[in-house]
Amino acid sequence: MDISDEGQPLDPAWHEINNNVCGGLAGAPSASFVAERFIGAGWSSRSASWESYEVETGWCRIEVEPTSGDTLLYGVVDPQRFEDLAALLTRFGLRFSVELYDQEGELLREIEAETPPEPQDAAPARRPYSRLLTPLRLWSRRGGGPRFRAE
Repeated sequence: MDISDEGQPLDPAWHEINNNVCGGLAGAPSASFVAERFIGAGWSSRSASWESYEVETGWCRIEVEPTSGDTLLYGVVDPQRFEDLAALLTRFGLRFSVELYDQEGELLREIEAETPPEPQDAAPARRPYSRLLTPLRLWSRRGGGPRFRAE
């Protein structure tokens, strides 16, 4: 089952907030697999497209979007609960990276889990996930901050 409306709806205080969290999951078999994990944790889930899902609870709403590589995550999180989101992703047993942004789009915090070490001679490839969302037309700057673009 990958759709459930049994979880808490997003607190209305977060409805008008720009996207402030994005990231990726490595090795997730599908967006449906990820949505099912959120449902198991008590979140609600609904289909957002043929292959993507929107999952939410009172303090967070994120889109789970499959790509040719990682599964992207983006949406809104109560900044005080950012670590709770990372803890939940850790329980899913997947490698991940999530980034928290302020309203001006500046990176505040990044949490990575189970990331394989890079070779000593390789330069780290720093590419915030918000840049990955821009070509997909899912991330834009409105009013000075990043925001999900409803098509």
